[in-house]
Amino acid sequence: MKFEVVPNISQSAPHGAGIQSAQMLANKDVKVVLTGNVGPNAYSSMSAAGIQIITGAAGTVRETIERYKRGELGEARSPTVRGHSGLNKGL
Repeated sequence: MKFEVVPNISQSAPHGAGIQSAQMLANKDVKVVLTGNVGPNAYSSMSAAGIQIITGAAGTVRETIERYKRGELGEARSPTVRGHSGLNKGL
């Protein structure tokens, strides 16, 4: 099992964070992304790049991967949150 944790340096960008993040993943030849949620720009960009988007991730990396391998996480067929939903989280 091979994985790499990559910091999302685009996450606080006021515009284009999802697109920039998806481009970074595509450049690393990522095939699958496990995430809690996905916004519309990231969804569109990752889908266009052929990246499978799996949502519902929570807990540790190990727990999330085990849930993925057991088929407990679902593939996103559309964005799961509106754009900019991650900005100002906790305020």
